[in-house]
Amino acid sequence: MESKAVQSTSRFDFVKWLVVFVLIAIGVVGNQYYSAESLLYRVLALVGLAIVAALVALQTDRGRRFATLLKEARVEIRKVVWPTRPELVQTTAIVVVFVLVVALLLWGMDSLISLLVAGFIG
Repeated sequence: MESKAVQSTSRFDFVKWLVVFVLIAIGVVGNQYYSAESLLYRVLALVGLAIVAALVALQTDRGRRFATLLKEARVEIRKVVWPTRPELVQTTAIVVVFVLVVALLLWGMDSLISLLVAGFIG
């Protein structure tokens, strides 16, 4: 049996995304146009436009799903068991030693192959 994914997008999602892109374009063009103005005013205007654009984007289906993803990611990050400092130092030391051993092995093999090729070529 074949099931199709049902899209629950609003009819106005396209218009909302268009508003978001227009707000971003206004921010970019306005920042260039008012380049002689104070940096503080331009940054405040850009932050304001970004907040409005984010609020409009969150009203779309994709925006709501993105907000849900961020909330779930935050919950998952809290479940992570972070290593203690001694575990971190020990693991780092093991990795550094292993990398050095592999580097020495590769250097030795490269030198051996170079000697063999140099002896073969002349």
